[in-house]
Amino acid sequence: MGSEQFPSHWQVLPIAETVDALIDYRGKTPKKTNSGIPLVTAKIVKGGTVLPATEYIAEEDYDSWMVRGFPQAGDVVVTTEAPLGEVAQLDDPNVALAQRIVTLRGAKGLLLNDYLRYVMQGSYVQSQMESRATGSTVKGIKQSELRKVLLPIPSLQEQSAIASCLKYLDKKIQLNQQVNQTLEQMAQALFKSWFVDFEPVKAKITVLEAGGTVEDATLAAMTAISGKDTSALAVFARAQPEQYAELKATAELFPAAMQGSELGEIPKGWEVSSLAKRIKLVGGGTPKRSEPNYWGGDICWYSVKDAPSESDIFVIDTTEKITPEGLAKSSTKLLPIGTTIISARGTVGKLALTAVETAMNQSCYGISGGKYSGPFLTYLKVKQCIDVLKRNTHGAVFDTITTNTFDTVNMLTAHDVINSEFEKCITPLFDAIKVNLISNSALKQLRDTLLPKLLSGEITLPEAEQAINEVEHV
Repeated sequence: MGSEQFPSHWQVLPIAETVDALIDYRGKTPKKTNSGIPLVTAKIVKGGTVLPATEYIAEEDYDSWMVRGFPQAGDVVVTTEAPLGEVAQLDDPNVALAQRIVTLRGAKGLLLNDYLRYVMQGSYVQSQMESRATGSTVKGIKQSELRKVLLPIPSLQEQSAIASCLKYLDKKIQLNQQVNQTLEQMAQALFKSWFVDFEPVKAKITVLEAGGTVEDATLAAMTAISGKDTSALAVFARAQPEQYAELKATAELFPAAMQGSELGEIPKGWEVSSLAKRIKLVGGGTPKRSEPNYWGGDICWYSVKDAPSESDIFVIDTTEKITPEGLAKSSTKLLPIGTTIISARGTVGKLALTAVETAMNQSCYGISGGKYSGPFLTYLKVKQCIDVLKRNTHGAVFDTITTNTFDTVNMLTAHDVINSEFEKCITPLFDAIKVNLISNSALKQLRDTLLPKLLSGEITLPEAEQAINEVEHV
């Protein structure tokens, strides 16, 4: 799009004329520490956000390092190399800026930072940065070239309205992500309580050793499972008698004694075996790239680049898709919904849970629990074993999880009725995570559709608001 295609009342100006600050620490490398002031590096600016810092500089070095300018809340950071063109906005100004990061601050009275963030993400600016970048292996843009990049500048009122519209979508997405983090933590906490710390079992043992009755022990286990004290349980019994009866039945499933094992003390009657004996493994494959009829179909084909964030858990779509012919004429297989996928080569130990039928490449395994555990318990069990699996990788050149690696990990299996009850308890948590993830997918698609149209004046704000309203009420 040329500058003439913007609304006639918009200005189109180079970055150099639209900012009050352009802070660039190119060519400087700070002394890093294990704690202190978070260091914003290019690798943690992703998808419009600044991820948690993995590197720091000492507080006493901050003033001497930040001689080219201090960041402010709302400033826009842009990566200039490896990768080029990632954009985010700073919420916390108490950060240090690394190489390959440029910080921009809109000129007062001309350019709002909130709008600047989105215009830097738009295709008009991104294509200019790409064309002005240099480098055969890794592309980067020099500050002198970045200053020449043109920005479409509407009125401040229009900037505010455009940014507010897009920011509303981003906040909805962020809220869903935060909810998913909480739900995933709840599932992990329940798994740990039942299968790692054995809290319901130990609660029973404590009561019985103190001379309590079996009924008292059951009540203690109910407290451990539900997190409600005896007073709250009494209220619960009156208000929701059916759910109270279900909770009591669940508590009665747990034994009231421990036994020795190679893993230490475990609940009586539970078994220890290798992970390999409690799961079913399926390998993947890649259809021939030279056969165009194998690619571009409707069947999801998973590789590690499709791995979700830890809290999102599910894979609901993939970057590449294959055809039925590609599926039939390769070693890949169609995994049913509810299969755990683990990356076994390259980036080892990334997990996903299929929310759609999915094929996968040969660098992954599909895992199901068979008769031993449902899909969600299987996922949590494999996740518990990840660190050991990664430590026990094989391979002379690359770390690789092989089928033999699963034999090196011991795991605990409870009674079938307890496994089934746990699956029942956590299913609503996983279902809610999936719903939020699907919602976010629709919101991101809408945001990415609206972004270039709003930034070019192609659609009006009322039209954008109507589109948002329609997605929210699907």
